Amino acid sequence: MKDSIVERVIRYVVTSIVDNAEAVDISLVDQGEDHVLAEVKTAPGEMGRVIGRGGRVARAIRAIAQAAGDEEGLQVAVEFVD
Repeated sequence: MKDSIVERVIRYVVTSIVDNAEAVDISLVDQGEDHVLAEVKTAPGEMGRVIGRGGRVARAIRAIAQAAGDEEGLQVAVEFVD
């Protein structure tokens, strides 16, 4: 799953939101034939910016990730790991 569109899209969005872009870590975990879990980690204290008020930003990131997954024929779940 190297050089995945999903990973690149999530990385672009998340690094645009946080102050410390170098601390962003995105791991893709195979969950079956056509399912993938993207685990997003940020620097301490920046997860709130990524999740957003009421989870709005997190929902938008999930929607964008799923749209990218559709390009690769994947079902994508995004988990924000503190």
